[in-house]
Amino acid sequence: MNRSFRTVAALGAVAFLSACATQPSKVIHSTGDIYPAIGPYSQMVQAGNLIFLSGVIPLNKAGNAVQGTTIEEQTKLVLDYIGAKLRSQGLSYENVVMSTVYLKNLNDFATMNRIYGEYFKTQPPARATVEVARLPRDVLVEIAVVASKP
Repeated sequence: MNRSFRTVAALGAVAFLSACATQPSKVIHSTGDIYPAIGPYSQMVQAGNLIFLSGVIPLNKAGNAVQGTTIEEQTKLVLDYIGAKLRSQGLSYENVVMSTVYLKNLNDFATMNRIYGEYFKTQPPARATVEVARLPRDVLVEIAVVASKP
């Protein structure tokens, strides 16, 4: 094998491996339809065709007070806010592929699950649900989702 062919082959291999190692670009999204990010995080981050929605808690639209006192009220508001985030990206609940539900009290699971089912009616996403010792602002529920953009 001559020297120039080996050089071209080596450069081709480097270019191929570099292309394989390229990470999808990260795009930050937000919407004014819910409270603004409170702290150093983004409302939504897109990587490739996946959009990661930060955990949503039941705050008022200004983000300065908890709304709702029951698990039912808080779950509905959280899922409404998730819907607003999804719509801002041209998506719906149908595009959600994974959700993580954080409950202050696992005894609230049945109520949360009933309401959750009203929003994810067909082909619900994969889900993890965990009880946690405490949530921001002492809310009863927080939900984070990952959606896939077609």
